[in-house]
Amino acid sequence: MIFAHDTEIALVSAAALINTAEATPDSMSTLADLDAFVLEQQFSGSRTHDEGELKAVRRMRGQLRAIWTAPEDEAAGLVNQLLAQAKALPQLVKHDGWDWHLHATPPAAPLAQRMGTEAAMALVDVIRSMELDRLRVCAADDCRAVLIDLSKNRSRRYCDTGNCGNRANVAAYRRRKAGTAG
Repeated sequence: MIFAHDTEIALVSAAALINTAEATPDSMSTLADLDAFVLEQQFSGSRTHDEGELKAVRRMRGQLRAIWTAPEDEAAGLVNQLLAQAKALPQLVKHDGWDWHLHATPPAAPLAQRMGTEAAMALVDVIRSMELDRLRVCAADDCRAVLIDLSKNRSRRYCDTGNCGNRANVAAYRRRKAGTAG
């Protein structure tokens, strides 16, 4: 494990949130999409279940993507902005079958703020550990999805949103075969 368990979960969840914007069509376009995402990613706390909440979460995707692809100093500044906007006050909590982990906003804070703050807290660890290079954009030419490389040897290049790695491997295989046939 490279980071604390809750940090890794928050990073994977942040990547999944960012990648909802990369799906065609956008996989975070309805309240039902948001409900499914919140359930899948196991976000706790209050919800308004309205269009305002959906719009705020959709805006948060862009803020997180900007951090994901920013140089270190800029990423640190953007993380600090998210934490300041939320008036983050880190606390150890244990709930819903999860062991001790950090929350920096109260359960009643708006969903998008909780999502952003949770991601920002995880990104603090990434930046402090000098591991920002683990935040990547998929290496496939036709994909803009993001990923977090949690592999020990830092070898992950493709996202989980499609079959990018498989397509790249098949294309490389075909190029090799075509080279030996000629």
